[in-house]
Amino acid sequence: MSRALIVHQAGPGVSVQDLGRPGYLAFGLSRSGASDRLALHEGAALLGQAPALAALEMAGTGGTFETTETTRIALTGAPMRAQLDGATLAWNASHLVPAGAKLVIGPTLAGVYGYLHLGGGIATPERLGARSAHLAAGLGEVVTAGARLPVGADRRAAETGLKLDPEERFTGGTVRIVVGYQTGLFAPAEVARFEETVFTRDARGNRMGVRLIPDGEGFASKDGLSVLSEAIVPGDIQITGDGTPFVLMAESQTTGGYPRIGAVLPCDLARVAQAAPGTKLRLRFVPLDEGLAAERRAAEACATLRRRLSRLVRDPHDIRDLLSYQLISGAIAGNEEE
Repeated sequence: MSRALIVHQAGPGVSVQDLGRPGYLAFGLSRSGASDRLALHEGAALLGQAPALAALEMAGTGGTFETTETTRIALTGAPMRAQLDGATLAWNASHLVPAGAKLVIGPTLAGVYGYLHLGGGIATPERLGARSAHLAAGLGEVVTAGARLPVGADRRAAETGLKLDPEERFTGGTVRIVVGYQTGLFAPAEVARFEETVFTRDARGNRMGVRLIPDGEGFASKDGLSVLSEAIVPGDIQITGDGTPFVLMAESQTTGGYPRIGAVLPCDLARVAQAAPGTKLRLRFVPLDEGLAAERRAAEACATLRRRLSRLVRDPHDIRDLLSYQLISGAIAGNEEE
């Protein structure tokens, strides 16, 4: 029997995601992939595997899962309540899940998107070179109860019990943006007011885009809505007809006619994705060279995540096989060394 993840129950926003499928913009298909791409790199670091492997993205809440074989897992992204056969599991850490054990992942404690990674990755069939579900385009679908997701071969089956302190991105804050060739469609005073405004993440938002409500009046371009429809990408900030900013996300449409006041740096897009409804955000323009430097630093940070790993200190109450540990002899051995 092949390795698999059995889904006994799943929240409404659970899907298989990887780094997406670039290269199809001209055909009307956006990249898709994980809403929080950094979380995929964090999971890969915890499991010592490639970040391109697919994981389970869970929006708002997770579900109940079981593995057919003993499997390494990692939990990253928005922290969620997680238990293995009733024992609490640490988030941003790797664990060993015995075959048949029940893994229950509940609602988020902060942020929006949590991720369940498995050693070997989720091995569903590739579509156009990726395993990511692109729900808006009808590629793949949400994961529902009864699903049996194939899991790839794990080449590092013994390594678990690692933790990682994640980059903070779950409580809003400042998002860096750069100007684009449509920024000039807005009067300088409008651009300045945009940068000074505090925005609230609206309840209306999904993998296509996030609506931001300003704490004052909306924004208008000098040319109104006369912009011709043209190519758009994740991170672009459209100003819709009512003057409200809309940040495009992983499953955005590929063309649009609303004027764009700027674009979020790719390395900051996870902060927007992980802003739960009601979260406050500020959007700050940075020079292009500063944005490029930030992207280089973010790429270097992803490449060196494994250097930041440390051992997970487990609570004895959560160790089911505690009596198998030679605690007394270990203490004696420690005293003898002194």
